[in-house]
Amino acid sequence: MEGKAKQKCRRQFFLLSSCNSLKYVNAQQGEVEAGTRRKMKRLLSFQRYCHASRLLRGLVPHTPGSLHLLDDDYLGQAAHMLSKVGKWNFDIFLFDRLTNGNSLVTLMCHLFNVYGLVHHFQLDMVKLHRFLGMVQEDYHSQNPYHNAVHAADVTQAMYCYLKEPKLAEQLSPLDVFLGLMAAATHDVDHPGVNQPFLIKTRHHLASLYQNTSVLESHHWRSTVGMLRESRLLSHLPADMQDMEQQLGSLILATDISRQNEFLSTFREHLDNQDLDLQLASHRHFILQIALKCADVCNPCRFWELSKQWSERVCEEFYRQGDLERKFDFEISPQCNQQADSVPAIQIGFISYIVEPLFEEWLRFTEPSPLSQNMMGHLYKNKARWSPESRRGISEDKF
Repeated sequence: MEGKAKQKCRRQFFLLSSCNSLKYVNAQQGEVEAGTRRKMKRLLSFQRYCHASRLLRGLVPHTPGSLHLLDDDYLGQAAHMLSKVGKWNFDIFLFDRLTNGNSLVTLMCHLFNVYGLVHHFQLDMVKLHRFLGMVQEDYHSQNPYHNAVHAADVTQAMYCYLKEPKLAEQLSPLDVFLGLMAAATHDVDHPGVNQPFLIKTRHHLASLYQNTSVLESHHWRSTVGMLRESRLLSHLPADMQDMEQQLGSLILATDISRQNEFLSTFREHLDNQDLDLQLASHRHFILQIALKCADVCNPCRFWELSKQWSERVCEEFYRQGDLERKFDFEISPQCNQQADSVPAIQIGFISYIVEPLFEEWLRFTEPSPLSQNMMGHLYKNKARWSPESRRGISEDKF
């Protein structure tokens, strides 16, 4: 009898242990399945990006049963747009629609192929798509302005600047690689609020980066993390760390609080005529200036595009102002929708940030047709935002 009792206890213990083990296994399986679903979702996205990119390059014959991202009409229009990606009137909003929201991935893959960077750096296409997909996903689509479409727009502008005759012949493949990568990632994981907001709300990023270039430092470090996770550059020599530092130097240059620092140095070089683009350090400085120009070039676009970007950035400012009002913080400059109008914000931005920078860029390019075209748009757009001009524009057109 005692033996049977012991056997019963053992069975109950075994069953209890089995149940607990089963629960543990099920929990583990649940986590694995959730992780697998996330990976599959991302993997399928990469497959779509890859297939679309290959179709756009004409490498995959289209058959009725083949999987494709968009129908032939859309793919044809997107391919047609890519053939004109070096034109200043490139409409990034239209391109984003034609690529089903994958403008950044599609554009970067195309430009990497244009420059032969995949071959030069022996990049693995799967890893490249994985990295670019991670970057695109890490932009916040709910941000009216600082989102993946802005990153694609800056990348397209950067491409135009890299093609400037004064610069193009001097650039190395590494310069081009870093310039395009910095443009694509310069605002990754942007929260839609500015640095002063992060500081006054005691955000952990402000503490981490000691209230200095908080957002830009986060964009850079996030990019480095994704590069390492994707192992895109893992096959390159040990000096990859220097590439990461150079990428950081470019991204950190977009900090608007350092505007006068870069502008003064740029002006001094132009006055002294001592820029030597055969020097890697001077080319890097010009890449910093080019990225700064690309980041704030919206007022230099034709009116229909420029106006959309202006309204988007102001909407993002106003959202921050609403948050500050909700939490009884002092409302930041340009963030009070009741007091700060879109035209007033844009005129100030153009006058104090954009115009001085692009006037020096015009000097640097000696001047090029593109620089003259941009300045023409800039002056016209500034005039259209002026109160005198607005009084002559009907409300339905504005």
